[in-house]
Amino acid sequence: HGVNFDSKGTGGFSWIGILVSMLPFVILIAFWIFLMNQVQGGGSKVMSFGKSRAKRMAPDSPKIGFKDVAGVDEAVEELQEIKEFLENPKKFQALGARIPKGVLLYGPPGTGKTLLARAVAGEAASRVRDLFEQAKQASPCIVFMDEIDAVGRHRGAGLGGGHDEREQTLNQLLVEMDGFELKDNIILIAATNRPDILDPALLRPGRFDRQIVVDRPDRIGRRKILEVHAKGKPIAPEIDLDTLAAGTPGFTGADLANLVNEAALLSARRGKKTIDQDELEEGIMRVIAGPEKKTRLLSEEERKITAYHELGHALVGHYLEHTDDVHKISVISRGQALGYTISLPREDRYLTTKTALMEQLAMTLGGRAAEELVFHEVTTGAANDLEKVTSTAKQMIMRFGMSEKLRNHDMPFLGREMGNEPDYSEEIAREIDDEIRRVIEEGHDLAVKVLTEHMDEMHRLSGILIERETIDKDQFERLLAGEDEAAIFPEEPEAAEPEAPSEEEPKRAPKPKPRPVPFPGATMQPPPEGAKG
Repeated sequence: HGVNFDSKGTGGFSWIGILVSMLPFVILIAFWIFLMNQVQGGGSKVMSFGKSRAKRMAPDSPKIGFKDVAGVDEAVEELQEIKEFLENPKKFQALGARIPKGVLLYGPPGTGKTLLARAVAGEAASRVRDLFEQAKQASPCIVFMDEIDAVGRHRGAGLGGGHDEREQTLNQLLVEMDGFELKDNIILIAATNRPDILDPALLRPGRFDRQIVVDRPDRIGRRKILEVHAKGKPIAPEIDLDTLAAGTPGFTGADLANLVNEAALLSARRGKKTIDQDELEEGIMRVIAGPEKKTRLLSEEERKITAYHELGHALVGHYLEHTDDVHKISVISRGQALGYTISLPREDRYLTTKTALMEQLAMTLGGRAAEELVFHEVTTGAANDLEKVTSTAKQMIMRFGMSEKLRNHDMPFLGREMGNEPDYSEEIAREIDDEIRRVIEEGHDLAVKVLTEHMDEMHRLSGILIERETIDKDQFERLLAGEDEAAIFPEEPEAAEPEAPSEEEPKRAPKPKPRPVPFPGATMQPPPEGAKG
């Protein structure tokens, strides 16, 4: 009919149409990936359960070498051989020498076992690969397992049978260690603070056949550690690190690091530009007993009981010859303790006599004895003291053999004791209990004897302690020597004058043994076990 028309096609190729049609599938895939990441990122680790969790050290991570380790010279010297072997194995192989397959570092927590392993890796190898399988591909390398006692405990000691997952892990570990060969150039380093509970199969030749003690540092070691941690910090020029090291016996490297850090934080909080003596003293107290709890308000009766309790510790420790020197007494709460008495050894000790342990028991029980003598009943404040003396008495009888009736019956840990029959009869067990009770009662009787002889001093000093809240070493000894309170505390002239000693009772002299002040004007603190609460 002659009609004009025009037509444009709509079925050609279009990217927009394709993208719009695929959009629902893209969203679904993205949602699925998100869900899987959430599952792996949680605690279940479902998709990576069977994989090793060993961490790989980045090649550009800060290197730690032996120069960064202080206070454990003997352990560093032993580990130098590991470094030399990994750098030049042919030197040892030419002499037919076999480097130990494994090295076990053991010692108290905080002494630097993990730092030593990192130092060996930093000195000798460029990286630490995935555990066992990847180690062979990356040799020479070091595999380090911290707290190996978590999987390496003595087999057969568990309460759930002999085929739990921990023992299966240990069995696999032993198999993998046996699979190492000399040509692999792989060193396995592990750390523990309980070597006595490890399975003997781990310690036989060909596995962890060298054991290195990483013990608490001595005075020289503590000085070197303090130098490391004081580097870059504004320590006041009058602070002598050697004196500070002498006043911190028993402190580990971690304790000393915490000490310096706490002192730095306190200085910043107080707006100071340098770390002074006061901050270092408070830092030591925080390491031992925690920060002061000034908001904990005690009633007058509780303050009185606490004062007599702490004076009981202090007086028994002062008048017995083989106890540590008393350096600070306080009724200010710290941590869980309502008060504390700090005692400090005059020097590092590596042997302790039976007499010294008995007198230490008496000092620990001095607080409870004071409560009995003054208030004719005991409080819950002596609970921690009883735990300490029970532990010490048990070690004296069962570990150190300090009994005329019994031999050594050490049981190193609960799992083995409950998993195996003890090597003594029920009759011997009863005798052990009797001996432990006898030792504790002897310590208690000694504490009562000392406090009975010095009851007047305990009454006088307890009143002063309640009023002053804290008495340091110098003030304590001057008060016992009979000096006037006004002369000892001149900053508070309004303080009440103490009763003058009668003519029948001469002034008492301090304990006749040398008591050098380790830190001029300060009250240095002992390791945590030195605090009596």
